[in-house]
Amino acid sequence: MKRVIKKLSYPGFFISFEGGEGAGKSTQIRHLVAFFKKNNLPVELTLEPGGTPIGKKVRELLLDPKNTALTHRAELLLYLADRAQHVEEFILPALKAGKIVITDRYADSSNVYQGICRKLGLDETMKLNDFATQNLYPDLAIILDLPVKMGFDRMRQRVLDRMEREKASFHQQVRKGFLHLSQKYPKRIQVVNAAQSEDQVQAEIARLILARIKKTKGTTLWKKLAP
Repeated sequence: MKRVIKKLSYPGFFISFEGGEGAGKSTQIRHLVAFFKKNNLPVELTLEPGGTPIGKKVRELLLDPKNTALTHRAELLLYLADRAQHVEEFILPALKAGKIVITDRYADSSNVYQGICRKLGLDETMKLNDFATQNLYPDLAIILDLPVKMGFDRMRQRVLDRMEREKASFHQQVRKGFLHLSQKYPKRIQVVNAAQSEDQVQAEIARLILARIKKTKGTTLWKKLAP
């Protein structure tokens, strides 16, 4: 049976950044936050897991490299618990207040990492995400796509967390999983080639966001940013 998701109504705008490890999400999110602030738009930055005080405790469990006994189902349920709290406590109130919310990872990460790569089932994981998020999905999900080796070369000086320490073959599956989702849901998911220069990636993200904002004509966001 086809999933029918009724979009929640709110005056804000919801953007998520997704992709494999080392793709440059943090850098591009920083640029985007600066862009919105320059235009005097109310913007909130958050992340998953760990976007709330409760979520921070869940994050410790999920990303601690010592927790090698964590089962795949338990892993998924912890991410979902973090996300349910995140939506209820932070994301949805901000959107209802008319703010732009930018999150570093959201439901599509679970759809890929656990649903596809952990082989828990994409359809099953998406249904659980529907419940955890109250059917809240981003107005635009941006996937920063990068070859796995290039991503890990960028992280060479970083202390890797539990998920980052997975084998290269797992991360190859992650990349393929995100590209699969983008083909399955092209209206809400857009892919950006993260192997380009930082400025090129930034420009492409801006173009995608402005194109999507055009569809919100008449809103405060449109009036502020429309050329």
